[in-house]
Amino acid sequence: MKRKLFSLVVIMFIAATVVTSCKKEKPLASESNDVTTTKKGNPFIVDTLNSKIEWKGYKIFKSENTSHFGTIKFESGDVTVKDGKLESGKFVADMNSLTSEDLKNDADQLEKLNRHLKSGDFFEVEKFPTASYEITKVTPSAGGDYNTLLDGNLTVKGISKPVQFKANVSVKEGEVSIATEPKDIQREEFGVKFKAPAENGVIKDEITLQISIKALEKK
Repeated sequence: MKRKLFSLVVIMFIAATVVTSCKKEKPLASESNDVTTTKKGNPFIVDTLNSKIEWKGYKIFKSENTSHFGTIKFESGDVTVKDGKLESGKFVADMNSLTSEDLKNDADQLEKLNRHLKSGDFFEVEKFPTASYEITKVTPSAGGDYNTLLDGNLTVKGISKPVQFKANVSVKEGEVSIATEPKDIQREEFGVKFKAPAENGVIKDEITLQISIKALEKK
């Protein structure tokens, strides 16, 4: 009887250990799209000097007069072209490069805002130095101002969410360019939950992102 009880305790201990281990290995959060693109085709490398993310954040009412805007540079990225068409792509942003453009002529305010955006109140770049967007599906679009729909997974602060962009995609000899529409995302969905005191102006949940990519064929 004692031997059976001992065996049962051991089994329960092992099971508890496995469950705890599995919980620790889970990502912070993930509601990602399944990746349907492939790496089959010709590889292109993102030209990080001529590619960027443009961002806008807003107070109270979403308007040009209540916004800060700026850029984020890319650390790396690649795309694949198959049969003359965009097949796949992944882009990694350097969050330490995040900066405001509207305050570039006011060094003190620029440094203050940039430091705050990189702090734990916002993007916590010391812990999460990169963000990324991976294309999961490419769909040609005949109507409107954009020729392509890009489905993908946006990852910010370790949290992945599916985000779709309308984009103009151009594939020429030796070069791929991608220019997306301005797209609103909800910052709180990515763990950016800072609330400013009311007297300083309520910060909107929306952040507008626009991605410009230039990629060159890998030699």
